[in-house]
Amino acid sequence: MFLNYFALGVLVFVFLVLFYGIIAIHDIPYNMAKKRNHPHADAIHTAGWISLFTLHAIWPFLWIWATLYQPERGWGMQNHMQPPERNPDVDALAKRVAELEQKLAVVQAAAVKNTSEQ
Repeated sequence: MFLNYFALGVLVFVFLVLFYGIIAIHDIPYNMAKKRNHPHADAIHTAGWISLFTLHAIWPFLWIWATLYQPERGWGMQNHMQPPERNPDVDALAKRVAELEQKLAVVQAAAVKNTSEQ
């Protein structure tokens, strides 16, 4: 008699774990879309619930749909970010380094010329 109730308890436990697991799995694309601030997160969530009735046949497409959007670059491989502007201080330093390298080259050339004459 005890084994019958134990088996029934195990059966109910397994059923609840499977039921919760299916619900958790179908929500993965929505959670990804929500984390990425996807503009169609609500549509992905609704389609995820619909995928329960289609035995998750459309679930891989929802995953792809959720991963295509990147907040920093938008859809696909396009880069919508502007390149950072050059700092004027960096440009001034680069110009100063170029001038110093030219002066150093002149000084080294003069030093080589003086040593070759002696």
